[in-house]
Amino acid sequence: MNMTKEEIFDTVKTITVDELDVDEDRVTMNARIKDDLDADSLDVFEIMNELEDKFEIELDADEGIETISDVVDFVKKQLDEK
Repeated sequence: MNMTKEEIFDTVKTITVDELDVDEDRVTMNARIKDDLDADSLDVFEIMNELEDKFEIELDADEGIETISDVVDFVKKQLDEK
């Protein structure tokens, strides 16, 4: 699956908005998931599960992911390795 970072970001943003019930404009590449978007560990787990299902990849929530950009980069790396 060959996707651009922008395409991945759009999907990550949609899932994050749905899971966290936050305004779309808060979900930026630099947004910190826990600090800026008020997500707890369960929220992060749910987002990761959604992304795994959507992209058919394996994600590790302990991968040092703090920002939306980290998520996008990690998904991109997993997709490139498929």
